Amino acid sequence: MVTEHRETERKYEADSTVLMLPSLEGLPQVTSVSDVQEETLEAEYYDTGDLRLIRAGITLRRRSGGADEGWHLKLPAGDDSRRELWQPLGTPGSVIPAELAGLVRAYSRGQPLQPVAHITTVRRRRILRDADGVSLAEVVADDVSAQTLGRSTTISGWQEAEIELTGGDTGLLEVADKRLRRGGLRRAGHSAKLERALADRLLPAAPRDRLTQKSTSAEIVLGYLRAQSDAMKESDPLVRRDEPGSVHRMRIATRRLRSTLQSFGKTLRAADTRHLRDELRWLGGVLGESRDGEVLAGRLEARLEQTPGELVMGPVAARVQVHFAPLQAAARRAVLEALDSERYVTVLDDLDRLLHDPPLTAAAERPAAQELPEAVARAYRRVRRRMRRARRAAAGRDREIALHETRKAAKRARYAAEVLRPVAGSRARRFGKHMKSVQSVLGDHQDAIIARGCVRDLAVSAFLAQENSFVYGLLYEREDAEARQLQDRSLRVWKHASAGRYLRWMG
Repeated sequence: MVTEHRETERKYEADSTVLMLPSLEGLPQVTSVSDVQEETLEAEYYDTGDLRLIRAGITLRRRSGGADEGWHLKLPAGDDSRRELWQPLGTPGSVIPAELAGLVRAYSRGQPLQPVAHITTVRRRRILRDADGVSLAEVVADDVSAQTLGRSTTISGWQEAEIELTGGDTGLLEVADKRLRRGGLRRAGHSAKLERALADRLLPAAPRDRLTQKSTSAEIVLGYLRAQSDAMKESDPLVRRDEPGSVHRMRIATRRLRSTLQSFGKTLRAADTRHLRDELRWLGGVLGESRDGEVLAGRLEARLEQTPGELVMGPVAARVQVHFAPLQAAARRAVLEALDSERYVTVLDDLDRLLHDPPLTAAAERPAAQELPEAVARAYRRVRRRMRRARRAAAGRDREIALHETRKAAKRARYAAEVLRPVAGSRARRFGKHMKSVQSVLGDHQDAIIARGCVRDLAVSAFLAQENSFVYGLLYEREDAEARQLQDRSLRVWKHASAGRYLRWMG
């Protein structure tokens, strides 16, 4: 069984050859510091032959010794923090646990995970406690001996210190950081011991271009694509762990990638990205089935909770649960099957190739501030055309479909504006905010339409089962009334969002 916790820590090195920790007395909330506890830790680290995990800031190790001996997988989780997943050691020489190996599939992509280093740490730990004896943080001094494994072997050793929060807050971390640095330590140049052990094989990552108003179209578009590609891969293990909101985040990153390739075909040759766009649509569709079912089920459950109990006759809540449970289970299986498929691996490989060797057009080297606003203007004009079509469509199903198409166009315009934030600043943010307002109201409208249809289907099932269907009529009327209200509201939102003062920056 895998357990998880969030690790927040900072590492330090000494300017001198001997690492000495300063006094830790008197830190905020700290009333006692334990005696030194010494232990020896033996860890074998696993990675692909080309070190894909550590290059992404991920470590996978099998460690013996200490209170938490076992398999450890650490994933980046923002500044100073990592998500640490732990699983028992199992039998000596056991293989990597399948669940942990699966969580890094977006990075390993079928390449074997093999031992790349053996690291021995002699650790001296002090525990910082509050007045109740509760651990706030641990401060350790480590003597580290590392041996890399593989075709060539190097041996190295060093000393380092770290402070890890165990119950304290970031305020304690900041004060302790100042104390340690005043005591002669400096922040370490690595976040994991493995990173230092493999320093001769890990060339410094190429610095990413700082995006400014003078950046080229290629730099701006590729910078945005790179950020969304990273977000999609970072969401992968969270989706596999069924973390709340993870499917939504991965779906949004996938949509942004596809939308950007669609909108900026004059920077990246559209013909060369068509297949990747199609594959991103497939992946987004699979993720969408899971997300949409989750949202719809929650919506109907909330509607029932808002309905007076005396009006809810029959096993309505049970019917809703019975209806959605198999759908959500099937959607969850479909997501996991997609993430474990070779098709998904190919999507990731294609994204990497695109970012490494992009199919640039001649316009890609022109200044983004001059070249790219027209792409946003085109996306806006698409929204405007679709909104006009929706207003002219016959009331009922035709108008509902037309408004749904308008929503998708508004979303693309919003994402296109996001790409331009480094060069258009507040103007792009303001325009994107208004397109998001249009997208949101039309998204709520579409949710009401879908919920209305689902309620009707549930009513039919209840009727055929000879159950009282009164409450389904109430729910249907609520969704129908909300859809009509949102339709009217969308016109007002659009009128405001399409005001000329929000559009002039596009030329």
